[in-house]
Amino acid sequence: VQLQESGPGLVKSSQTLSLTCTVSGASVTATNYAWAWIRQSPGKGLEWVGEISQRGITYYSPSLASRTTIARDTSKNQFTLQLSSVTPEATAVYYCTGGEAYTYWGQGTQVTVSS
Repeated sequence: VQLQESGPGLVKSSQTLSLTCTVSGASVTATNYAWAWIRQSPGKGLEWVGEISQRGITYYSPSLASRTTIARDTSKNQFTLQLSSVTPEATAVYYCTGGEAYTYWGQGTQVTVSS
């Protein structure tokens, strides 16, 4: 199973950060699999942003929930992240992950939010 993140590496403050994760080797609707976004800001640990279940149910970090949307496109076997009204604090490496226990990970993509 392989995951690949894609999207702009630079976003301006107050705009919406949009990323796509393309999954190969497994379906985004696979039984018992969930698909998530996790980020790591400079000098900080991993932060769970949210996930979408096999049934398309979404769960978000409480601190980000009001600005986060995770969706999926089953025809393309992709899932996406939108984080609105970003500030420079959203600068991070964003990882997509999935599987029964986040077994599979993408390589990560750097997103920088400019002020």
